[in-house]
Amino acid sequence: MAATETQLMLSVGLIEKDVNGDTLWVWCYPSVGSEMRQVLLRKCCLTRDGRDFHTFVFGQFCRTWYYISTVEVQEPTALNKVTHFSIVVTAKDFNPEKYAALSRILCRMYIKHGSPVKMMEAYITVLTKGICQSDENGSFLIKDYDVRKAYLAGSIKDVVSQFGMETIILYTALMLKKRVVVHHPRIEALLEFTRVLPALTWHRKDWTILHPYVHLADPELEDLKKCPAYVAGFVDPDVSNRSDLFDVFVNLPESVITVSPSAKEAMAMGKLHKDIGQLIVQSAEDAERSDGQVVKDISVKTREVISTLMSLAEECDDSKITLEGLKQRRFHPATENFLFHLAAAEQLLRI
Repeated sequence: MAATETQLMLSVGLIEKDVNGDTLWVWCYPSVGSEMRQVLLRKCCLTRDGRDFHTFVFGQFCRTWYYISTVEVQEPTALNKVTHFSIVVTAKDFNPEKYAALSRILCRMYIKHGSPVKMMEAYITVLTKGICQSDENGSFLIKDYDVRKAYLAGSIKDVVSQFGMETIILYTALMLKKRVVVHHPRIEALLEFTRVLPALTWHRKDWTILHPYVHLADPELEDLKKCPAYVAGFVDPDVSNRSDLFDVFVNLPESVITVSPSAKEAMAMGKLHKDIGQLIVQSAEDAERSDGQVVKDISVKTREVISTLMSLAEECDDSKITLEGLKQRRFHPATENFLFHLAAAEQLLRI
């Protein structure tokens, strides 16, 4: 198991801020491309005059996940000219807890030895054996970090607690593969909230749609626009004026969800949405149910809807649904509209 899991790691890098206030990319193994380096320098909090200090952030750029742990150097250490540093791990997989644990060990090693050599040795040991053990710095086992745990680490109950019945808007947007943009000035709140949303469409188990930390910088926006659907997080409030980037906009501090005019027709709500919305709220408000059980409840309901769609498709030529075929069923107009757009999202629609 470790062999396939370890191949998910791509690189480890080091960014330092020195006593003169300069932030530099000082080392990496094996390598990180120049465009990715610029993105990572922007993401690590060391380039922003110390206004914001974030111990751990993560995100995605060009289908590569990055995980950044940042430490303030406390005297005395071997790093006498360094005030802060960031360890950056890039990987193919979404698993924040796994890479936070690994980078904590790497940080402790760097503080102790003041050289990247020990970090590289530890990284290679994880890469080859799936384990890294040291008495004073802690141990790390890749097999302790199942990806399903990462998918369920956020709280769907918190999302429903904040948005209530309006959670159905987020559910519908994800089901129909729309572009969801979330704004919050605090990166920690943004990471916590956005990582939960793909769980609303658990049947896909697709966290590649998640871009939890995006800056309004051209390379990042161009990368985002290549994705037909996404959940993207921004700390910059100016994103609210970028209607070209979203179908649904979530103002997280104000608890307001806005559907853009261009997406209103596809996102029109009816009785089916109300039923699903009530199921989500009832499940989430049940104190006996865990977040994982709430996700399962939503998933069971989703599979019912998908099964209806599949059975309709099976009755059609080449197993593809047409608008005419849907109309013959005499569904409520809002349900018909939703099933039509869902068939397109699930690639069950004859174009």
